[in-house]
Amino acid sequence: MKSNKINYVELPARDLSLNKTFFSQVFGWGFKDYGTEYTAFENAGLDGGFFQADFCSRPQTGAALIILFSDNLEATLEKVKYCGGTIEQVIFEFPGGRRFHFLDPCGNEWAVWGELS
Repeated sequence: MKSNKINYVELPARDLSLNKTFFSQVFGWGFKDYGTEYTAFENAGLDGGFFQADFCSRPQTGAALIILFSDNLEATLEKVKYCGGTIEQVIFEFPGGRRFHFLDPCGNEWAVWGELS
């Protein structure tokens, strides 16, 4: 049942092409363009998209933090850095696991968590 469930998420991106390349290389997402100012992402665990905008999504300004999961946190962190992301918080432990925060190439903040080793 889809009713009353989170179904879609939209995020800003200063450069749609740059974010599409980053997320396809790091996380294996696919994309479907809807014009020149919107792209939907696929294979991300939740449907959503990026819209062209001159601002970014950061929890410090009241935005929700989207958290991804990884079976290999260290490898994902290195891939984020290699593909142009910026590490905002290095790997740290929290009750139930470990995670790090990063900024995508357009400045949106994300987190990736993994289970304790």
